Amino acid sequence: MIHDLAIIMLTAGAVSLLFKFLKQPVVLGYILAGMFVGPYVLGKAWIDDTESVETWGQVGVIFLLFSLGLEFSFKKLLKVGSTAIVSALVIVTGMMTTGFLVGRAMGWTEMNSLFLGGMLSMSSTTIVFKALDDLGLRQQQFAGISFGILVVEDLFAVVLMVLLSSIAVSQTFEGVEMLGQIAKLGSYLLFWFVSGIMLIPSFLRVCKKHLNDETLTIVSIGLCLGMVLLSLKAGFSEALGAFVMGSILAETVEAEHIEHITKPVKDMFGAVFFVSVGMMINPDLLLQYWLPIAILTLTVIVGQLIFATAGVVLSGQPLKVAMQTSFTLMQVGEFAFIIASLGESLKVTEGYLYPVIVAVSVITTFLTPYTIRMAEPAYNFVNKRLPVGFKLGLERYASSRNTISTESTWRKLLKKVSLSLLIYLIILAFVITIYFRYVSAPLVDVLSQLLPEWVGKVVSLVLILTVSAPFIYRIVTKHLHAPEAHELWNTNNFTKGTLVALFAVRVLLALIVVIGIISNMFTLTTGVLIGLSVAVVLVAVLSRQVQKRSRYIEEKFMSNITAREKLNDSRRVVGRSLEESLLTHNIHLADFVLAPESQYGGKQLRELNLRAQSGVSLVRIVRGGMYINIPGATERIYPGDHIVVAGTDDQIKAFQNDLDRNVRSAAESSEHQLMAVQQFEVTESMPFAGQRLANSRIGELAKCVVVGIVHDGTEVLNPNANTLLMPGDVVIVAGEEGRLQEFLDK
Repeated sequence: MIHDLAIIMLTAGAVSLLFKFLKQPVVLGYILAGMFVGPYVLGKAWIDDTESVETWGQVGVIFLLFSLGLEFSFKKLLKVGSTAIVSALVIVTGMMTTGFLVGRAMGWTEMNSLFLGGMLSMSSTTIVFKALDDLGLRQQQFAGISFGILVVEDLFAVVLMVLLSSIAVSQTFEGVEMLGQIAKLGSYLLFWFVSGIMLIPSFLRVCKKHLNDETLTIVSIGLCLGMVLLSLKAGFSEALGAFVMGSILAETVEAEHIEHITKPVKDMFGAVFFVSVGMMINPDLLLQYWLPIAILTLTVIVGQLIFATAGVVLSGQPLKVAMQTSFTLMQVGEFAFIIASLGESLKVTEGYLYPVIVAVSVITTFLTPYTIRMAEPAYNFVNKRLPVGFKLGLERYASSRNTISTESTWRKLLKKVSLSLLIYLIILAFVITIYFRYVSAPLVDVLSQLLPEWVGKVVSLVLILTVSAPFIYRIVTKHLHAPEAHELWNTNNFTKGTLVALFAVRVLLALIVVIGIISNMFTLTTGVLIGLSVAVVLVAVLSRQVQKRSRYIEEKFMSNITAREKLNDSRRVVGRSLEESLLTHNIHLADFVLAPESQYGGKQLRELNLRAQSGVSLVRIVRGGMYINIPGATERIYPGDHIVVAGTDDQIKAFQNDLDRNVRSAAESSEHQLMAVQQFEVTESMPFAGQRLANSRIGELAKCVVVGIVHDGTEVLNPNANTLLMPGDVVIVAGEEGRLQEFLDK
């Protein structure tokens, strides 16, 4: 295995340098290099054990998913808004269906076609991020929408892996089983997310003074691999466990630090994964299946154009933004390789599918920068040919979708109550399951050796009820005193009755939970069982100790989950509320840092006349810890200032071009001057002979500083201004080489 790892890393290192020089995505180089040194090209000359390559590839998947989880964040998913969710849903559904139908049309089996649909439905976060960064388009409105869609697609990809694994094992497409798998996955994600947010940020906070780069790296990777083991134990893939732990750590205040220090690990094993992907490709198969590769490449491009444009328009965005987004997402992403590896490892897909999808990914990745550049010309072409009535209809739909709608009081209350019930019931289910599987029986066995068996069962029952009590309390009382509940209570008697019925349902749910716990320990008559359950629920609801512990748990969770957000908000140059207030208009904010070389530095805003030059409005200048809101015409901007401007995509792009042009012209106009140290002897003919250093004007004339004087063999370093310059003295000066030489020549 060490031999194979050495070949992989040497190959990856050489290729990364070459593709950086060629300004191409390094991922493409890794795949091509892996294909070249793999067993299908060089035989067993370099790689003699394909199983070890697959093992290294699996390790690479773990760290790749862990890093994707760190960038993912479930809270980020909640904030991407309806635009990203609606668009991603349309894209994934449309591309999966299209991929499946295209696969069947080419004569492929149902399982191959199903996996193909999953592979084609995911775009590449890494490639899109890099392409937009290289093209200077990350400040554009469509870029934010594209990133939001990719966040949602990441979650879809994780769900899809679980569903495809289940289908592959059972070889059936039963809807009930799929719904069961989705429910199981959702419960697993929710439980570990809530548990992780409760425990891990607190753990990191307690250990903060001991967490240097070394220990934090080890702890983070240990937590990742620990969750991998738990995921495998629960019947899921190791990739899911790595992703879940990454997403949990993404909510901690140490997230950026963890992402920074684990980046070398991610880069290394990412390279290992992509090189191993290339090694599994048989070039002969690529030649044999050139037609399916061409068809699938065309399917990705046309499919994304149709479904991404339709999804973004359906979510209420203008046609131009929708087309820019669709042209950005025209590639097959990293999850396609993972899904392809999954199909191969489960022995449910044919050998040709893996190299075919990798070839499609390579081609579409290579085309990504060009398709992004084509977006605006394509929109202009389409816009000129659309009927006027159709364009007006799209504009009316977009404006109607972006108007603020109000929810009814009942709907708000039911949404809150339903979500809290779902969360607490899932947590309780996991707590109870884990307790009875791993804790209860050993505890009863130990106590039964000292006491009667029923005593051990009672102790075990009391313990689980004590642990469950805070969650039972929240099931019954959460949002009981919410503003919506108070408003509805004061409406009429019918509404009061409905609220009481809702409360009764919540009490009934709590009773069912307690009855389940008790019946797991004892076989009792129904009456005694219900009586005990009612007593337990009443104690849980009325006990101040339980209430206090329940509030502490919830406050701890909210404190942990909002800690990173509060930290980031304190660093924001623009408040979130201001950004959100512009979302319903075709205006958004962009933040730029004034470069040290910019010719804008030191100038007043009236001199720059930004509104006339590019059309943007300067809304804020952030200088150190000082915020200058709506700066006046006499305000100056300086290098290092954060400049926040508001405008359309075109206006912000024009402003960015002005900034770049001024930086380039400033850099071109300034000559690079080498610094040098020179010395000269003072003679009687020199105008400053016999004068004080302050009156000599040496510094002014030569643009230099006098760093030393040698007088009668004695060296005086950094002489003061009153030092006399006498004939025979040696003056040591430091400054720009050209100016010094010019001064000495004179």
